[in-house]
Amino acid sequence: MTTTGLRAGGVPAATMTALVLAVFTVSLGYGIVLPLLPDLIQRLLADGVAPSQVSRHTGLLTGAYALALFLGAPAWGRLSDSHGRRNLLLIGLLGFGVATLAFSLAGSLTTIYLQRFLSGLFAAAITPIASATIGDLASTDEGRGRRLAFVSMASIAGFLLGPTLGVFTARVGAEFLAVATPAGSITIPLASTAVLAALVSVPVALAVPNRHGLIPSANASARATARTRSLVTTLLVLTFVVSAGIGVFEVGLALRGTQELGLTPYQIALMFTECSLIMFMMQAVVFSPVIRADHTRWLIAPGLFVLVAGLFLVPWASDFWLMLAVIGGVAASAGIVSPILTYWISAQAGNAQGWQLGRQAAAASLGVTVGSAAGGLLFNVGVLPGAAFVLAAGLVAVGFLLSLGLPHLLVQGREP
Repeated sequence: MTTTGLRAGGVPAATMTALVLAVFTVSLGYGIVLPLLPDLIQRLLADGVAPSQVSRHTGLLTGAYALALFLGAPAWGRLSDSHGRRNLLLIGLLGFGVATLAFSLAGSLTTIYLQRFLSGLFAAAITPIASATIGDLASTDEGRGRRLAFVSMASIAGFLLGPTLGVFTARVGAEFLAVATPAGSITIPLASTAVLAALVSVPVALAVPNRHGLIPSANASARATARTRSLVTTLLVLTFVVSAGIGVFEVGLALRGTQELGLTPYQIALMFTECSLIMFMMQAVVFSPVIRADHTRWLIAPGLFVLVAGLFLVPWASDFWLMLAVIGGVAASAGIVSPILTYWISAQAGNAQGWQLGRQAAAASLGVTVGSAAGGLLFNVGVLPGAAFVLAAGLVAVGFLLSLGLPHLLVQGREP
């Protein structure tokens, strides 16, 4: 590959566009499904099924997707190190499309569980391999940081647009098209997502190089492992901690809004929209030309401190406007810390970009799963008001303490 047409960061514009589209597509597909799951479950179960059953299956299906992400991301990342980024990206993208199409034609709840797991398993290949490709190609610290932030922003954008597009296209299908499948009009948005995945596979095939992770000598590998193992482990722990805090926050936010503050669905939707938009904007800012990439290490501890404060204050926000203020702090801190952790894991990963970024995706998925479960289970515990938020704040506080020495260690342990 020549340098003609490369941007300053070393990643060709066509390659970057293909990677962003792939990440956006998978995130969009996940977001599209969320508001449609309860209706689909209701269709497939007998009439008059209890709402609690619908809620339980909705949660379990979401958990099946997250479990597949946790199990699949490290394996896909390692495979891409040895078999090439483009090959594995195409398998993940096309597999996700086929699983989503099968999902749209599902005729039983059992098949939906299988297809939801498969969707998550193929989706697990996309973000870590896209990030690993950037890690391979980026020629400067700033180029790596900004392009990794673009990937994260594409994921947020897909998740933000997905639910709205899913509901809109399902309504259009219900009004103008008669779809003779068990899923009814829900087939339209799901099938559309599958078509989009197939279309995006074309620029991925044409523009993403099939680069392999370089295999260092045994001695070099041993030295690198000894030097970076504890640093990468710390960054993975912080990824888990931040994701768990966000998992508690998202579930607790909806429950607190409905059960304690009596907010309308519109107000709750507005809170989630604010959260996503602020995270999107902060990720754009943190690796902007204003901030040098190597200076972002100094923002990890302050970001975690703000996240601790925000989580702790959620139970004491007594009305809609105070909730919006607290949400702003939590979203801003998460939007700052998450891409910085990805950047520094990539910087420490050396030749094992796919493996390490896959591990990070797994840590993030596990954190969200644990946090979401804890947020629901601990919400109505009467012993401690706002127990879930307080415990999440305590967990993030441990992460804050772990992060205090990172700025110096990250520079000392940087891969040559």
